[in-house]
Amino acid sequence: MRKLRIPSIVLAAAAILALSLLAPSCATHEEPAAAKAPAAVFPGGEWDRIASPEKAGWSKAGLDAVVEHVKTLPTTGLMVVHGGRVLLEYGDVIELSYLASVRKSVLAMLYGNYVAGGQVRLDKTLAELGITDHGGLTDREREATIADLLSARSGVYHPASNAGDNLADAPPRGSQKHGEYFLYSNWDFNALGAIFEQETGRNIYDALETDLAVPVGMQDFEREGQRKSGNLKVSMHPAYHIWLSTRDMARLGYLMLRQGNWAGRQLVPRDWVERITSPITRLPEMNPARMREGRVGYGYLWWVFDGPWGRGPYEGAYTGMGAGGQYITVLPALDLVVAHKTNRAKTQGKSVSGGQYFEFLDKIVAARLER
Repeated sequence: MRKLRIPSIVLAAAAILALSLLAPSCATHEEPAAAKAPAAVFPGGEWDRIASPEKAGWSKAGLDAVVEHVKTLPTTGLMVVHGGRVLLEYGDVIELSYLASVRKSVLAMLYGNYVAGGQVRLDKTLAELGITDHGGLTDREREATIADLLSARSGVYHPASNAGDNLADAPPRGSQKHGEYFLYSNWDFNALGAIFEQETGRNIYDALETDLAVPVGMQDFEREGQRKSGNLKVSMHPAYHIWLSTRDMARLGYLMLRQGNWAGRQLVPRDWVERITSPITRLPEMNPARMREGRVGYGYLWWVFDGPWGRGPYEGAYTGMGAGGQYITVLPALDLVVAHKTNRAKTQGKSVSGGQYFEFLDKIVAARLER
């Protein structure tokens, strides 16, 4: 299988050149969240590491406590990146494994350039797109737009080809007007995969390789290892599952932290990054009602920290979340990215739940020294 391997000397030289070009613009752009952090750097062939956590504003004792805590969880890979350098690493960060629903957040990133370029029109309806499914969609469901699907507000409650959503809690088919009711449905997300390929003329995995994996220098990406799956007798739209390493997940998180810019190259439009990570469904509007007891609302395929949880160190924070313990979390106020993996094939099916993960995040935040 083919892996992306770029000579480290080439990557290092490119990184140095990019940083030298970036230096003047960094002095003129206001970046409040990063103002107290070291100047941003970008990894080349390998990630740089923080030699002294205390000098970077972190408590070594606090970070040691994080490591002791993570040992109690079925975590298989963890990378915490501050200011573009590795602050903390645990487990196997090279192993390729399944992202689960973090795939949806990655797809949101891919959409950006094609929306900006006009190939994808967010107000286009399912009727205009010709998108249907077994047994057809109702007239009301066919009114849903691409934007509605991206925000999980389509009002389409057709069964999905794969499990792992809240369709069991859906209102009756055709009962909700598009754009008005949030429900986390894999039908929406899988249909977005089909729409992306139809409107752009590109395979999702080819776009993932050329638009993200190669430009950010992913170390472990395998194009041949990406594959769709699902019960196509239930729905004609398969799930576009993705396999990445933890350290390459961190690269995607870092690209988002830098607002789509990688060493001077705008890979994802800046305004698109802001749009997909801004809350469209606030915490009190989440459905089913039990989700209102959590920490996050929803943007475009990204979960957004909201309500009392969207303040202080979590101000502007957002996360991709996948079943079992897959997470890419970005905390702009701390200039921080957390990539977390649980490979359930190695943990006898044990998972890291959302509640456990947020408790773990709190421990990382607590290790930050007052500046």
